[in-house]
Amino acid sequence: MPITLPQPVADFFAADGKDAAATALCFTENAVVVDEHKTYAGRAAIREWKAQASAKYSYVSEPFAVAGGGGRVVVTSRVTGTFPGSPVDLRYTFVLEGNAIARLEIAP
Repeated sequence: MPITLPQPVADFFAADGKDAAATALCFTENAVVVDEHKTYAGRAAIREWKAQASAKYSYVSEPFAVAGGGGRVVVTSRVTGTFPGSPVDLRYTFVLEGNAIARLEIAP
């Protein structure tokens, strides 16, 4: 059964792993991403984070569940690729601001 994602979140998953610049444009200028216990602040840092991850690993992220509440959108996605422990289900917790992502935390 397909899930429906808010547009900025759908855009993020469409660009993720394919285009670091397009991924970064899904975020506000001062957005924050927390991934693997590291924090990336600002669109330029987010673009660099995605570029490095995409250069290091080839992967596909397939969202299969979504929940919302309290101003957050939580997406669970199966990530499969050339990284240790693949595949893994990850929780992506988004905070949206208008039509962009203001904060993203990725956790197992």
